Amino acid sequence: MDIKALTAFILDLDGVLYRGDQRLDGAREFLSFLQARAFKFMLLTNNATRTPQQVATRLQQMGMSVDAERIITSSVATAQYLKKIRPDGASIFVVGEDGLTTPLSDAGFRIVDNAPADYVVLGMDRTVTYEKLKRATRCILGGAQFIATNPDATFPSANGIAPGAGALIAALSTATGVSPIVVGKPEPTAFRMTLERLQADTETTAAIGDRLDTDIEGGFRAGLKTILVLTGVSTRQELANYHIQPNWVFANLRELMEKLQ
Repeated sequence: MDIKALTAFILDLDGVLYRGDQRLDGAREFLSFLQARAFKFMLLTNNATRTPQQVATRLQQMGMSVDAERIITSSVATAQYLKKIRPDGASIFVVGEDGLTTPLSDAGFRIVDNAPADYVVLGMDRTVTYEKLKRATRCILGGAQFIATNPDATFPSANGIAPGAGALIAALSTATGVSPIVVGKPEPTAFRMTLERLQADTETTAAIGDRLDTDIEGGFRAGLKTILVLTGVSTRQELANYHIQPNWVFANLRELMEKLQ
């Protein structure tokens, strides 16, 4: 397939548009290019700690203008997933931050602080306590279904690698013997929801990311074309030995934009 046949894109953020608080080369220009050429596009991130509006504000601070309506976090995808299977509402015990509780509350779910609960929903939680994990454990053992926004074992912080949502999943799974349903990348669920929001065709939509194990694998599993940019986590050396290969590989978004032109 010719890359110029693509009509829509689902972009990751960290490692694609920025790294830490620094905008990556060509990121602002690529977003402007997509809008000027009327491509369909949305941003999809596994980060569960920020709301779409908070993500949009952060991008604005780095000189990139994207409407919050174009941003789907793993928390938003999880709220949408639960709304589909429980349109009547449900009680939820949350292990997570405002970026998770806000979309769940906005979707009409009742947030509880102890058992019983219909669901335990877990995302990254930088203020997690033993007491919170204990209550979540009791909810799951009491029959609550275990849902996780994303399985990321670690994330890059200002001071180096830090434990991610996957580390908290491991704690609860060890305590309960229950593995969660995961909504975010590399599961295809969040990609399919984003595709639905885009009203785009699977065959002509590409997932753009910097991680083989989340962005590329998730896009592949969702039936999308995949584009790896080498501005984040994955390297050419890892690519050579990985079991899934992207359709295209570029050094950065500027190189991708030149190819699309």
